[in-house]
Amino acid sequence: MDSFELLGDIDAANVVRCARTLLRRPLLRADGPDGELLGMVYRHRGVLQELFSTLLGYRLVISRRYARLYKSGPGRDATRGVAALSPRGYACVALTLAALTGCGKQILLSRLVADVRSAAAEAGVALGDDPADRRSLASALRHLVSLGVLTETEGAVAPLANDATAEALITVDTDLLGHLLGGPLSEAEDAGALVDLSAGTSGSHVPTVEQAVRRRLVEDPVVHYADLPAAQATWLRRHRLRETRTLERYFGLVAESRSEGIATSDPQDYLNDTPFPGTSTVARVAQLALPELLDTTEPRSTDRRHPVTWQDVTRVCTGLLESYPSAWSRRAKEDPESLTRAVVELLHRVGVLVPDGQEGHSGWLLSPSAHRWLPIPDGEPDPATEEPEPSPEQRAETADLFDHLEGALRQ
Repeated sequence: MDSFELLGDIDAANVVRCARTLLRRPLLRADGPDGELLGMVYRHRGVLQELFSTLLGYRLVISRRYARLYKSGPGRDATRGVAALSPRGYACVALTLAALTGCGKQILLSRLVADVRSAAAEAGVALGDDPADRRSLASALRHLVSLGVLTETEGAVAPLANDATAEALITVDTDLLGHLLGGPLSEAEDAGALVDLSAGTSGSHVPTVEQAVRRRLVEDPVVHYADLPAAQATWLRRHRLRETRTLERYFGLVAESRSEGIATSDPQDYLNDTPFPGTSTVARVAQLALPELLDTTEPRSTDRRHPVTWQDVTRVCTGLLESYPSAWSRRAKEDPESLTRAVVELLHRVGVLVPDGQEGHSGWLLSPSAHRWLPIPDGEPDPATEEPEPSPEQRAETADLFDHLEGALRQ
């Protein structure tokens, strides 16, 4: 990182800002979100390419129109992905990419749909004209529009979800199309191999031990030593203090080292794809559920994780409903299972709750890192001091603790 060390304070801060932006938006376009930073990324392209190559083993392609950071994909981890896409939607994205190859700069929506269905038939995937399949295909096309790969020149792709005869003229950005796949197709024998190549677990671009560990630290909010290969766990234990400084210096992340592993957070909440703790009702309920889940279960001796069952989470969430009956909507009281499901999904996405992989076990394992998010009760005076009278704004904030339940449960 010699080039970074030679920068002045302002340029160094700008490089860190660009690095954080690329981590959040690995396909950065001038006309897309955070596109105003593309000029700065281009200006510092040499330092940024060295930073990502050295620290994380990532390839970074930068032009005046876009920047593409080839991050490692999530692999077989089903908790990461685009919220608007179902597994069927992801299949439609892959089929659309296959159909777009060699189609030229412009194509009619009807022709593209026909080509996608032809690609599906060739791949042995059933993709019909029923409403469910049309919705999946429409969501895939909307996603490619949001990435800038497709432009709706005349008409739109969204009506396809409800109208099989919908028509539109679509322009294809062939340059961006060639940069979408994270793994090299030439090295993939099948779809599973392509997933592994994109995740950096096989092929000619496997990261070093330290790069693989840093990737986990940058991308995952909680990294347990027990979940790492032996060589990576040993390396991280030996260099954990240095790595916490590296994360803060180059990516603006704050790392908390514990005996079980390392938890990272972004003080600005920019890199958090799922903020936690958060202001949504589900996030607040999940945080309020943690103390009882930790107190009523015994941690395992091997990794200090707490075995938790669906019944445990249901009991805690139901208890919160009963303790604050006036704070919940009628829908929440009538359907506590929806709240429980949303809480489990949230804790799973942020890495606090993982499935118990032991044979014969169908429950979950609660990470000991959950202690760092235990809620602090309001109104508790400090020792030997008197708690000041709360302001009207603070009273309003407390009363608003569970305001957004109904909207969260609809997500």
